[in-house]
Amino acid sequence: MAAGDDTGLYLPTDAPWVVHADLATLVGGVRALLMQALHPGSLAGVRSHSRYKDDPLGRLSGTIRWLTLTTFGSHQALANEAARVNRMHDRVSGSYESAAEEKRNYRAVDPDLLRWVHVAFMDSFLRAHQHYSTRPIPGGADAYIRLWAHSVEPLGLTDVPMDEAGLLACLESYRSELTVNDDTRDVIQWLRNPPLPTAALPVYALLFQAALASLPEEYRRLLGLQSQPVRLLRPVTTGFLKFLRFAIGPDSPIEDAAIARLHRAGVI
Repeated sequence: MAAGDDTGLYLPTDAPWVVHADLATLVGGVRALLMQALHPGSLAGVRSHSRYKDDPLGRLSGTIRWLTLTTFGSHQALANEAARVNRMHDRVSGSYESAAEEKRNYRAVDPDLLRWVHVAFMDSFLRAHQHYSTRPIPGGADAYIRLWAHSVEPLGLTDVPMDEAGLLACLESYRSELTVNDDTRDVIQWLRNPPLPTAALPVYALLFQAALASLPEEYRRLLGLQSQPVRLLRPVTTGFLKFLRFAIGPDSPIEDAAIARLHRAGVI
């Protein structure tokens, strides 16, 4: 985050910076994985070309690396990370059975799949923040969606939603492609019971339930999962995340390093 003297995509006052610096992203990350599992194309890529079962923390660290560098890093750091992701995507291809039970070939660089992954993450981090954070989003949901759209341009994806109405319409356009099969159920079962230390399981259970509750009802029906009402989970989850922030402390080494770089660049 500290490397270089150039700016990045976002400043500390921008919506993506505020949302991604908040601990509500812990809920958003779980929610995004649940959403992604509903698309058989993105699910096939995860199952066939990732190490989510053998090395779940390793795969998670790769996702966190992309989110963190894109949000807080310099333009050069983003270019390097985008090149890494593009090289990885070039190797990911295969086939899957669609919701209409047709065999389809896929590549991770397909715009349709990249867009689904993008909107699943974007919607999940936005909704998690709206439900479980008390920190306002500068410019609201539209600003977050419009600004975060720039994050996927280095991946070659430009046709993405630019406001909340566009995001909802984009999600609806994928509705007929979403399905649940044996592979989906296997991944969902793993997400419900990941190989975590015993002491961490109650915390993860809360995060999972909070993520599930924030999903649209039709997605929960597809997944075959029930949750407590979000109105009941909101105060518990928000309170826990506040306590976690207090326990960790107010300092954020990642943000501090990025802000120091922005000072050198003369933009703040």
